[in-house]
Amino acid sequence: MPGGKRRSVLLLALAAVLSMSLWFVSAAILPEIVAEGALGPGRAAALSSAVQIGFVAGALALAVHGTADRYDPRLVLLLSALVAAGANLALLVTPLGGAAQIGLRALTGAGLAGVYPVGMKILVGWGARDRGALVGLFVGAITVGSALPHLLAFLGGPDWRATVIATSALAALGGLLGAAARLGPHHARSARFDPGALRVAWADRRVRLAYAGYLGHMWELYAFWAWIGAALAVSFAPRLGGDAVPAARLVTFAAIAVGGLLCQPAGRLADRIGKARVAEIAMQVSGSASLATALAFGGPVWLLALLVLVWGAAVIPDSAQFSALVADAAPGEHAGSLLALQTALGFTLTFFTVQAVPLVADLLGWRMTLGLLALGPAGGILAMRRLIAFAETIPRADRM
Repeated sequence: MPGGKRRSVLLLALAAVLSMSLWFVSAAILPEIVAEGALGPGRAAALSSAVQIGFVAGALALAVHGTADRYDPRLVLLLSALVAAGANLALLVTPLGGAAQIGLRALTGAGLAGVYPVGMKILVGWGARDRGALVGLFVGAITVGSALPHLLAFLGGPDWRATVIATSALAALGGLLGAAARLGPHHARSARFDPGALRVAWADRRVRLAYAGYLGHMWELYAFWAWIGAALAVSFAPRLGGDAVPAARLVTFAAIAVGGLLCQPAGRLADRIGKARVAEIAMQVSGSASLATALAFGGPVWLLALLVLVWGAAVIPDSAQFSALVADAAPGEHAGSLLALQTALGFTLTFFTVQAVPLVADLLGWRMTLGLLALGPAGGILAMRRLIAFAETIPRADRM
């Protein structure tokens, strides 16, 4: 890899790690926030799910406006990271769990919409043949960044404000690093959102099945990332007492991070055996781990921790493949719009799943709730099998 490319790819990966540390701040510090603010499950869920809604709104606004096309995408990334960092920092001066904090979490999500897809746009400008590996690396960096607040909360102990300050500083630094990257030789303008893509999304069976698989994946992913720490704390409490929350945070960080480390190898494997096959295998493992974790809930700490690590390892490596499947199948003039629509649909779904998990857990218990997350991978596996079968019926030259 040439020096200029290596430097820019590294800067963008670091920007993703540091900036995306803002995503799960509220989930990481939730025990302290709930205790100090006496929050109910609805308010607690809103603090986490608001990020998803903000992200969807921000992503669609950027796509419709064509912001990253009209202006230097590195400047868009920097300003977006600073907005997200500022909104996160403002949590320190607003009432705990109130409407202002929920609004700030939504604004944080909107800011991250200018980091995630815009950073990926800059990154893919550095490669054509190795684009799958580059996307896998970037998704892995985003995943490790999403794990960071749990590690910071573990290190910071009961002082949740220190975690907020640290993640805000890291996100601002991430924006600066991203702005220092160069634009690659394959950098190109991407299409604005085109309403005509709605017809293609339904008419093209390959796109439709890729969407279905992605939605099954998203049913599980953010609900797992947002709430597995809370579930572990409940399960660990009878055996670990006061050490349950720190132990849950450490396992949660490791589970999310290990998945991030596997994203690039999964991308390389997908180039060899097929994107849909890799996505199916990942969902088979994550769905099985979901059920196994549910069965082991309340059991030995070591067993539950091991199962959660397996779940975390399998829950994210398929993520980049769904986007790649859509990009492979989409007409060139609709690719950008179809990817924007896919992201918007997926994160809209996560709003409901993240919001519902603590409410369902309060009603049915964590064991049943964790088991229900396996419904997403089950539907995604069915979609991938149909996509693989359909791909085998079309001419080899046209296959994805």
